[in-house]
Amino acid sequence: MEGLLDAFIAFIRAERGLSGKTVDAYAADLTAYFEDLRSRGVEDVIRARQEDVTAHLSSLSKAGLGKRSQARHLAALRGFHRFLVAERLADKDPTEDVDTPRSARKLPSFLTLEEVEQLLAAPDERTSAGLRDKAMVEVLYATGLRVSELCGLGVNDVQLSAGYLVAKGKGAKERIVPLGRQAVEKVKEYLATSRPAMLGRRESRALFVTPRGSGFTRQGFWKLLKRYALKAGILKPLSPHKLRHSFATHLVERGADLRAVQQMLGHADLSTTQIYTHVNSARLRSVYDEFHPRSDVFVPKAKKQRAGS
Repeated sequence: MEGLLDAFIAFIRAERGLSGKTVDAYAADLTAYFEDLRSRGVEDVIRARQEDVTAHLSSLSKAGLGKRSQARHLAALRGFHRFLVAERLADKDPTEDVDTPRSARKLPSFLTLEEVEQLLAAPDERTSAGLRDKAMVEVLYATGLRVSELCGLGVNDVQLSAGYLVAKGKGAKERIVPLGRQAVEKVKEYLATSRPAMLGRRESRALFVTPRGSGFTRQGFWKLLKRYALKAGILKPLSPHKLRHSFATHLVERGADLRAVQQMLGHADLSTTQIYTHVNSARLRSVYDEFHPRSDVFVPKAKKQRAGS
């Protein structure tokens, strides 16, 4: 088996251009697979059956390995067995009909409307930096951009009179995203006062600039956002992506068309956007449980008041 493994590793190094870490991970996963096969009495990997593959995945699950790691193991096995078939060293791929283990998708975390308002009120607009920061946070919440898209915005990417911007997403794909009135007003103020003050005689294509005249980095904006979250009294962990989740969640909660939300977020597949319907369902469930008198956890208003007094 080890000779076949060496041939496969040489193949993926030369033909598939995988990173050294990935190649090492594949080798380790396949070595564990071979040991498991031997423990089941299978001395020749070419004779492995679908039942052997599923039994191996089951043993990984029992050992406490997560679904994502199991999926990586299966990817290694699948690549190896396909290689054997392609090289005519085996007649059949035992992984062909094995489903990839899928982990349950975590519901995205988001801010409440009140928390968003607190965050937006945190920057001090009397300063050039504060007005810039206010404009950035307004744009991020108004559009649901990725932080890389926000930092990559150029002055010419924003059409304030028409109320939209052009975002450059993954794979350099461009999309048009509407801008709300308040975001438009703050960007106008920033362009009229803060940006010229920061740039002086320098020039920059970047929309949002630092006092050095350079554009923002993702790390720089992340730190800025954390500072304002602390100032606003928001104790939950906050990231730019959480504002993106908040944007989408608040739209779906108010009945926005899922296809429209998909386009604004720049999701290639609607299934990625559909997670926000699950967020909305979970929120509806919590409202029902709290307020419907026939729910198991309903607490009458009078008891709530006595408990708080």
